Amino acid sequence: MSAIIVCEGLTKRFGNVTAVDAVDLTIHEGEFFALLGPSGCGKTTLLRMLAGLEVPSAGRIKIDGVDITDAPPNKRPVNMVFQSYALFPHMNVAENVAYGLKVSGVSKPERDTRVTEALALVQLDGYGARKPDELSGGQRQRVALARALIKRPRVLLLDEPLSALDAKLREQMRFELKRIQAQTGITFVFVTHDQDEALALSDRCAVMQFGRLQQMGTPANIYERPNSRWVADFIGLVNLFAGTIERVDETHAFVRTELGLLAVEPAPDTKLTIGQSVWVALRPEKIALEKNIGTVASTIRQITYQGSASLYEVELASGTAVRIVRHNPGAAAPFTTGESVSLSWADTAPRLLLT
Repeated sequence: MSAIIVCEGLTKRFGNVTAVDAVDLTIHEGEFFALLGPSGCGKTTLLRMLAGLEVPSAGRIKIDGVDITDAPPNKRPVNMVFQSYALFPHMNVAENVAYGLKVSGVSKPERDTRVTEALALVQLDGYGARKPDELSGGQRQRVALARALIKRPRVLLLDEPLSALDAKLREQMRFELKRIQAQTGITFVFVTHDQDEALALSDRCAVMQFGRLQQMGTPANIYERPNSRWVADFIGLVNLFAGTIERVDETHAFVRTELGLLAVEPAPDTKLTIGQSVWVALRPEKIALEKNIGTVASTIRQITYQGSASLYEVELASGTAVRIVRHNPGAAAPFTTGESVSLSWADTAPRLLLT
């Protein structure tokens, strides 16, 4: 795939605070790309530099091979959807959507045609005469999308656009964003702190912390193969166990943990030494519960019903709590609080983490 956005050493400082720290990033044409991280990690500042709303302290930005680092926002082939929607309350929907074309001098007949097309794209046909305060939150979000898309940008930047919506509407709008992106073929760069949102929407995802990219890859790769304890803990639920390497062979590291001796496959080219302190990650859904008592005995301390699944918190003999997700087979709960159970997992489930 060809690159549409290339950032080289991109840095932004606010006084003594480095918000974005020497980021190298390539985003492919037609990609749905997510910038994911906690509040204050630098993801929105990075997005605003792509939009031209913040000036980099160092580094370069290229779009379609053209250096646009110093270009003003209106000279960049991008448009942005803000968290607050930023609709004009005195204008109706059609006027809001057409605003950018009007400022650019596009004729009224062409504006009208493109407004009709844009509203159809976001499934708001017939809403052109309404004012923003006559719309629901989801409808206002669609108007903001239509206004951003009507100028046919090469890249659409979205800054936490679903954060103001309730849970059910957020889920609905996720499907809409995926549909619109697939239908238009425009590159979407999406900022969010919501891990589920990033995993559900993106083709690739970059996880940020302290202004730096910690890991980049497909959602499945980041979830299944996190490169650090921090990433594993940030992306979904995980159980983390401290361990010590007892021996290493050609394919596995044998790690002593409170779960016993675990054979874990390290990442390629990983340098390991006997006695080295490491971490082992186990996702809750990869652990099975059994009623008979095996080598990893535990006691169920809490069960949280979540509809199709339940979250179990069990306590090992050492006192450590382990979280387990188990799909609910029917109305009757197969386990009860206080019950003694044993844990098991597939040989490929544990992941070795060095940091």
